[in-house]
Amino acid sequence: MAAESPLLTFVAAMTRLVESGPADEARLLDGARPLMKALVAQDDWLPDAMAAAHPQYYQQHLLYGDPLDRFSLVSFVWGPGQKTPVHDHTVWGIIGMLRGAECAQRYTRDHQGRVTACGAEETLRPGDIDVVSPTLGDIHVVRNGLEDQVSISIHLYGGNIGRIARHVFVPETDTVKDFVSGYSNTLSPNLWARQAA
Repeated sequence: MAAESPLLTFVAAMTRLVESGPADEARLLDGARPLMKALVAQDDWLPDAMAAAHPQYYQQHLLYGDPLDRFSLVSFVWGPGQKTPVHDHTVWGIIGMLRGAECAQRYTRDHQGRVTACGAEETLRPGDIDVVSPTLGDIHVVRNGLEDQVSISIHLYGGNIGRIARHVFVPETDTVKDFVSGYSNTLSPNLWARQAA
């Protein structure tokens, strides 16, 4: 008998979690961490279309968007040398590393709106997870940790991240720009595809 896909298993468990109580960030992060850890523990479920790199830009592929915008799941595909600008999220998020390596440098924002790097750059490797949120630290810059191959991370957010108004920060000029990221993909993955037993 064929097994349910890990993606469907994750989405079903996350839906049950958000429906089981209040939308409390700490409760949802505590419940979602083991779900993400289990999802990135195996690397045989991500559709090829959501794992393909673009030669110039990192890709943000929507894997699942909750119909009530309570959470979204995306794959980030990093080609060699690709990175984000310094940005925030405005919602909680859990990052799970699926393939390769991802490096993140956290930033803090002072009362005058200036952002500065804080702490050492951190590297995620397959199976590792990290958390961002407005209450725990929400601003960072992320890059592919490998110079010669594609890296892929899976991100869970406490909202539909492709529709949320967020901010890009330019530390050199203290400039803040509004943006909405959208998504790179034009197709959605088939959550209901069964895997071979």
